[in-house]
Amino acid sequence: MTTEAIIDGKYMKNSKGHLVPLEQVSDYDKEKEELVRRLVSKAVPIQETMRDFKVEALGDMYAFMELAFEKYEAKKRELKNFRLTTFDGTLRVEVAVNDFLEFDEQLQAAKSLVDECLIGWTEDARPEVRALVSQAFETDKEGSVSPSKVIPLMRLEIEDEDWNNAMKAVKASLTVQYSKKYIRFKRRTGPEGKWENIVLDIAAL
Repeated sequence: MTTEAIIDGKYMKNSKGHLVPLEQVSDYDKEKEELVRRLVSKAVPIQETMRDFKVEALGDMYAFMELAFEKYEAKKRELKNFRLTTFDGTLRVEVAVNDFLEFDEQLQAAKSLVDECLIGWTEDARPEVRALVSQAFETDKEGSVSPSKVIPLMRLEIEDEDWNNAMKAVKASLTVQYSKKYIRFKRRTGPEGKWENIVLDIAAL
């Protein structure tokens, strides 16, 4: 039994926070406790190593891109998605930045403009758009509107000045809540081979 599981040398804490005397804990539960704690204790440093490696790898990738800009005397810009491939074309590292969006208070004004468009159109002119709009602006349990549902509205090709103004207002109300960087490692047998991910997610192995 690991020392972390034993309190004052004679108790184990159960899931409700109660202290249970060791003699009242079955051998089965003691063995399960030992196994789980042993495996998790090995998993934690692996997680820390992977986290450190991600930070190091991202730092190296961005540092190399700095060299690329300097080499060609190019104006530096924000890098979202880029990749580096070995000379023989068999290994690749990709960096991707995913922006997580949300709407600010301006969405309410944008929704009013959209509603005015719907009122101005006849009932049977654009029924598919009406359905799409009504679903897009539905709120979740927290009262938030999902950007993934509203953004497709901005891709609709509708020749209507009021509608286009409304879409501009929708776009203006979008803000980046936070960004997350991803780094992926890939390999293939040859230049014509299929790229395969080098999986670092233990659940996917």
